[in-house]
Amino acid sequence: MAASLTFLLGIRYPIIQAPMVGVSTPELAAAVSNAGGLGSIGIGACDVPAARRMIEETRALTGQPFNVNLFCHRPAVADAAREAAWLQHLRPLFEEFGATPPAALAEIYTSFVVDEAMLALLLELRPAVASFHFGLPPTPWIAALREAGVVTLACATTPAEAARIEDAGVDAIVAQGAEAGGHRGVFEPEHGDACIGTLALVRLIAGGTRRPVIAAGGIMDGAGIAAAMALGAAGAQLGTAFVLSPESAANQAYRDALSGPRAQHTAITSAISGRPARGLINRMHSEVGVPGAPRAPDYPIAYDAGKALNAAASAAGSDQFAAQWAGQGAALARALPAAELIDVLVREWQQAGVP
Repeated sequence: MAASLTFLLGIRYPIIQAPMVGVSTPELAAAVSNAGGLGSIGIGACDVPAARRMIEETRALTGQPFNVNLFCHRPAVADAAREAAWLQHLRPLFEEFGATPPAALAEIYTSFVVDEAMLALLLELRPAVASFHFGLPPTPWIAALREAGVVTLACATTPAEAARIEDAGVDAIVAQGAEAGGHRGVFEPEHGDACIGTLALVRLIAGGTRRPVIAAGGIMDGAGIAAAMALGAAGAQLGTAFVLSPESAANQAYRDALSGPRAQHTAITSAISGRPARGLINRMHSEVGVPGAPRAPDYPIAYDAGKALNAAASAAGSDQFAAQWAGQGAALARALPAAELIDVLVREWQQAGVP
């Protein structure tokens, strides 16, 4: 199974560095790819010129395949009353830091599902791999990317989502368990989140698809990679494991939190961005996303408010409103250069006895 994935992706080892927006950098992705894994950059928060720069910067650092990740959420529906209620909910926290909430909120990210200019960029630059999160782009777009020689991946949190991915013609499925850090890839969060664990999800999806399955969620070492592969995964995607690498863009507060006792405690909240995401527990979890709070605006409109609150708190020296995404294995993170971490992961995986 590992051989099928490595052949598909054109890499040496079946290990993918997760495309963490705000943390992944061209330097991190290139280091992973140069070491034999699949490095990733996240362009879901980029406009077309910024995406072009990221892809070209990564390509300048590696001649190996790397992954370009896109957000495929439903475009937000603005609701002035709902947004005003959310800002009013946040007002006391802004005032704590001598700030006021923004007068209005914006849809700060454009979904790939309506971004024809981003599709044109990908068809022009033809990255080796493109991956989709939060759903799928139009099926003809997937076909166009594949015809251009781009291998496609998509994230599933349930067997039903995996079936939709396979039906759409995507090349491989990332099975994202509830342990994963960052945003849940749930296609339709308004219908709830099954929160299936990584190992169970891998087993459920692998038994019903012909596509290679990539395990994601809570995997921090070679033993975790081996466990996932023993249950049918063709490889593994790790995100939190790379946050402490010097090539990542994580700031010092994030690194300190991930290196200390807070790494023992993660939880999922929609309060930060408007979509469920797992991170280190802070005041966004305990004071914003609480029972009785008004319903957050649509993603990513709510994220505009969360970023503004974090900026006010950060200016006053607090990181308690930051998006410090982390999976349930966060306490196992190692502060190693990305290439060295790949070497360690491969050695641990091979020692675990799963070919």
